[in-house]
Amino acid sequence: MKIIVCIKQVPNTTEIKIDPITNTLKRDGVPSIINPDDKTAIEAALQLKEKYGATVTVITMGPTQAEKALREALAMGADEAFLLTDRAFAGSDTLATSTIIAAAIKKLGADIVFCGRQAIDGDTAQVGPQISEHLGIPQITYAAAIDYDAERGALIVKRQFEDRYQTLEVKGQCLITILSTLDKPRYMNVWDIVGQDEKEIGIITFNDIEVDPETIGLKGSPTKVKSTATKQFDKTIETLELDPETAAKTIVDALKSRHLI
Repeated sequence: MKIIVCIKQVPNTTEIKIDPITNTLKRDGVPSIINPDDKTAIEAALQLKEKYGATVTVITMGPTQAEKALREALAMGADEAFLLTDRAFAGSDTLATSTIIAAAIKKLGADIVFCGRQAIDGDTAQVGPQISEHLGIPQITYAAAIDYDAERGALIVKRQFEDRYQTLEVKGQCLITILSTLDKPRYMNVWDIVGQDEKEIGIITFNDIEVDPETIGLKGSPTKVKSTATKQFDKTIETLELDPETAAKTIVDALKSRHLI
């Protein structure tokens, strides 16, 4: 079993700042982390590896600094890692990004592809499903638990809805998007921390994959970000100590006065 896990290095959103002039993210001095859903996807892959045997490959697209995220994945126990980086990839939206990643997966080969449900810097939840469409393989989204039936060669996936769960079975190639609640990602261990330093991060560029240049980068991105902004909060606070019945009436009256109800 060969599992490819797609991850993304994202800014730590608790420390994000917006440039008020350009309306773009200020990335200077902002620490980067592995996207939480993606980190859980790594954990899910490593658990399958430990229970049933598998090779876990982690890939990401981004600038050279994204190698740090791949090194962390190797230190968690992944077997190999690849960085998709090229100036031709710059400015890609979700569709162009998924086109590039799918082409890399075709090059590397995989039985199973894991992605996080969505990235905390974009919250689109589009890249995983788009990759499966490019690859022409089944997809299961919002996975809350995963197991494997070795006798039948089938993955058993518990899929989360707002008000219920759905259990699905899939055989053969597939893509699964993982919820961060599936399990708690493990810490890096000493042996893998030492071992990852001896591993080489594979580099995949535009020339290494089969992709139409018109479908990637800014040119191949049908969506554009017009502007970004942070919500301005009114720091004026009024504190009232009331009995439950009066407090409820006060809240309702306040919402009505603002035409919220």
